[in-house]
Amino acid sequence: MKNNKFINKIIVLGLCATIGLAGSLTFQPTNHAYAAETSTANTSALSSSAKAANIIKQGEKFMGRKYQFAAPTTSTRTFDCSSFTLYLYKQYGVNLPRTSINQSKVGKTVSKSNLKPGDLVFFSTTNRNGKGKVNHVAIYAGNGRLLHTYGSPGVTYSNMNTGIWKSSYVVAKRVL
Repeated sequence: MKNNKFINKIIVLGLCATIGLAGSLTFQPTNHAYAAETSTANTSALSSSAKAANIIKQGEKFMGRKYQFAAPTTSTRTFDCSSFTLYLYKQYGVNLPRTSINQSKVGKTVSKSNLKPGDLVFFSTTNRNGKGKVNHVAIYAGNGRLLHTYGSPGVTYSNMNTGIWKSSYVVAKRVL
């Protein structure tokens, strides 16, 4: 065991020299189960506004990613609106249901005038004026912008105060 620690220290020092780090470092073997648990604990310590900023930033990495109705939740190759939100929020410890209608039933209802970045915003794109069944979800990104995926643009930003998004708003929920 003593030789193993010595070899690990040499490996670490060699790596540090290779990438230009100085000082005395020691190698600590990683228990991957513990590392994953620690990672989750670290994200839960983030404030809701920090989580929202991270979710939006992570979502932007998928700009232009194709939309596919009923996209699988096990892949980031394509998204539908609810698989997109499910994937992003899960990275920060928020487990959402699979569909937009079920996602609209969780969290705290928030008025349109009190939206904060990270809130989920729900629409009824088939029946206008907020009277229809929820069939779309987006992430409020601030300043009237929605981060979401639909149709030919795929993952994109839209203005929630114009066009279809203005006329089909139903409700917003705070889950962070």
